[in-house]
Amino acid sequence: MKYRSILFDLDHTIWDYETNSSETLTELFHHHKLSEIGVPSISNFLETFVEVNTNLWAQYDRGQIHRDVIRNERFHKILLKYGINEYDFALSFSDEYISQSPKKGVLMPNAMEVLDYLHGRYPMTIVTNGFDEIQSIKMNSSGITSYFKNVVTSARAGHKKPAKEIFEFALNESGFESSSTLMIGDNLFTDIGGARNAQLDTIYFNPNKIPHQEKTEFEISDLKELLNIL
Repeated sequence: MKYRSILFDLDHTIWDYETNSSETLTELFHHHKLSEIGVPSISNFLETFVEVNTNLWAQYDRGQIHRDVIRNERFHKILLKYGINEYDFALSFSDEYISQSPKKGVLMPNAMEVLDYLHGRYPMTIVTNGFDEIQSIKMNSSGITSYFKNVVTSARAGHKKPAKEIFEFALNESGFESSSTLMIGDNLFTDIGGARNAQLDTIYFNPNKIPHQEKTEFEISDLKELLNIL
């Protein structure tokens, strides 16, 4: 096997964003009694969050909005869908979500087993578009910090995925060679497309087995499949 080092995405790939986010939103939903001010149910609230959040992150990844828009507008947009036009409350809700969600420690299925296997065999670096101060909390909360040689965020690199520069920054800072480094991530645009921009081989993590036409060296639906590749 030609690979000697690995770049990993964090959210949705190792750290279980959906589960940790849903747990936090459920707690906040009940704490603030949103059902009493117009939100019909927690399931509906979670669906609306996914819709709005996914759209905002897609815009951010494509350079269409600044990251502060996600922080400051996400829950205002969500609550407006229920006729709740309280910006200060939405901003406070956002602050609570951003503070509490990273403290959740649920990982993707089989993530810890796979990290145990890879650790010591391959030096690994996280490459993420997530916010600086939040990523370290997520990693500490889930107990995975020690598995990684380095954590490269878009803010620190000065570029965000899919720009090749963030991958080049990660390679240079970690001392990895592009020809022997593999990128593993769940996002075809930022992770797979970005790594391809930097001439890296890729593993597309596709747990929901969503059909696509993108080129990738490997594709897996369970992290445990990495044990057969690496």
